[in-house]
Amino acid sequence: MKREDLRKCRRIVVKVGTSSITHPSGEVNLRKMELLVRELSDLHGGGGEPILISSGAVGAGVGKLGCPLPSNLPEKQALAAIGQGILMHMYEKFFSEYSKNVAQILLTRDCFSDPERYLNSRNTIFSLLSFGVIPVINENDTVAVEELRFGDNDTLSAMVACNVEADLLIILSDIDGLYDSDPRQNAAARLISEVSEITEEMIGNSKSRGSGMSSGGMFTKLTAARMTMPNGIPLVIASSDEPDAIRRIVDGENVGTLFLPSREEGYASRRRWISAGSTAKGAAFVDEGAADALLHGGKSLLPSGVKKIEGRFAPGDVIAVKNSLAVEIARGISNYGCEDAAKIMGRRTSEIEKILGRRDYEELIHRNNMAILL
Repeated sequence: MKREDLRKCRRIVVKVGTSSITHPSGEVNLRKMELLVRELSDLHGGGGEPILISSGAVGAGVGKLGCPLPSNLPEKQALAAIGQGILMHMYEKFFSEYSKNVAQILLTRDCFSDPERYLNSRNTIFSLLSFGVIPVINENDTVAVEELRFGDNDTLSAMVACNVEADLLIILSDIDGLYDSDPRQNAAARLISEVSEITEEMIGNSKSRGSGMSSGGMFTKLTAARMTMPNGIPLVIASSDEPDAIRRIVDGENVGTLFLPSREEGYASRRRWISAGSTAKGAAFVDEGAADALLHGGKSLLPSGVKKIEGRFAPGDVIAVKNSLAVEIARGISNYGCEDAAKIMGRRTSEIEKILGRRDYEELIHRNNMAILL
């Protein structure tokens, strides 16, 4: 991969640290936030699908109350509850000036460890993007414990990027990128433009924390890169003070440090895992019309095309899709468990709510969560 290849990126996750959108006092830095929103709005206007991961809730709460940053968890969580509302109010205000709609999503780590919650969060973000809405994501600091500790949103941004099959992850903070040594201690430290492999030496040189009220540092950013690189997603670490950083990165300019993916395509790597790296917990047998729609029409699998359900599986499990000859033609992540799938098979989408008492999804397997095998 080369820098100019970033011009092809469409679905872009952008993470901003606390220091990138707040003053040292914790109050929101209106100038920095407005510049960030303008770049993301312009990216969206050009056909991109930006997803914003924003830190700063605790800092904004500190700024609102004018109190020092506490060390105990309950007070941090209280400040996060105060500050999160302030952040979203400002994002709503600035994005609306560019006629952009935003939506708040608060996540915790179990949203990624629990298959059903992982699938729900993934499908929610996909739906927002299809509506033309820009998701603004943060950890649910008010109720989480681990998430307030060192390295929270750098890790979160990588998890989200993998979850939504992003084309690119950009982490903006108070540092220019990865150096061969700590530039705060070594004036001769050299910025590394590209990284194809994260070495133990890099890890050893990255133990320092971030500045001010931020919870991370280079170590957590390298941890994020270790997640995105094997999943085919390039990551760029750059300074939020760099003029037009997002635009220049997407234009392929040499800004910050680019962590090269070890696989070429994030979408392909995801579907490669579904097709070859996953174990099917069950199967859905489909009629000829559904099989043709999947193989040649690029469609999702609807309950109406399913003739038989086999095996025991839960929402979020991978299942096989087989044709009338019992040949596996596709494999994907099921939106419904086996019992519900059996109840709605062969029925129209409009009948799902009447049968189950709810309609969580229209599809048994969404196209985004499916790998075609023929």
